[in-house]
Amino acid sequence: MTYRGRFAPSPTGPLHFGSLVSALASWLDARAHRGAWLVRIDNIDAPRTVPGAAEDILATLERFGMHAGETPVWQSERMAHYQQALEQLKSTGLVYPCGCTRKEIADSLVRAHARNTTLAYPGTCRTGLHGKPARAWRLRVPDGEAAMIRFDDRWQGPQTQNLATEVGDFVLRRADDQWAYQLAVVVDDADAGITHVVRGADLMDSTARQIYLQRCLGVPTPEYLHVPVVTNEHGEKLSKQNGATALDSDEPLDALGAAARHLGLELGSEPPATLEQFYSAATAAWAKRMNIRASA
Repeated sequence: MTYRGRFAPSPTGPLHFGSLVSALASWLDARAHRGAWLVRIDNIDAPRTVPGAAEDILATLERFGMHAGETPVWQSERMAHYQQALEQLKSTGLVYPCGCTRKEIADSLVRAHARNTTLAYPGTCRTGLHGKPARAWRLRVPDGEAAMIRFDDRWQGPQTQNLATEVGDFVLRRADDQWAYQLAVVVDDADAGITHVVRGADLMDSTARQIYLQRCLGVPTPEYLHVPVVTNEHGEKLSKQNGATALDSDEPLDALGAAARHLGLELGSEPPATLEQFYSAATAAWAKRMNIRASA
């Protein structure tokens, strides 16, 4: 199997330290496997996209020495592929229109919590819209043992999620006509031939849904690795929403060294003087930590 990895930032602002950790981990994993590393701009959520942010992210990656092996892909240019996938699922009866509002869903979850039962979407529209207009499209999840999705995360270890009780039928196309992240990322990874996904642990909860959707679409499941997220002084995930600052592109080695330390990489007693020296030492440290033996 030829290794193909990717980094897929959302252009909601400039690249910050938390994003750098994920980018570095995916870059080093591809280098350690002597594989391909791609960049995809996940701008599927148009209302959250900041003009110019994608270009700034791509320029920052270049200044930090992380060069994509192929032309970056933009989700906003792939709408027809998502529609094709939805039509495929419609033809098999695996999706259905949903007319529930956010308030209705929230109220049903509150009632379920009071009864100490499932916190998943209750499947209100599985049997029909009951006079309500269609707002979104949902994917049916199975019941019983078939709902148990298991995978072995390369960093976090064995994982299990019960889609029926923990998630429920999930949205593929939202009420505002935006494509859901779950569908877009599965279609994009499959079309790009991605074999390994390396990303932050904040996305761990999405993985079971994506694996189930891959099975429904008949596409391969990549190997997954979720690195620990960076948190602020309050223990919250570092993000643009809670004040994460943009990276200083004039001092890439300082930020890269800090990212390597966050990943638990030992680079030696002498700090690297150049990007080339850093990536050489960091790739060797990553390969050792992840027990990777790349073929010649």
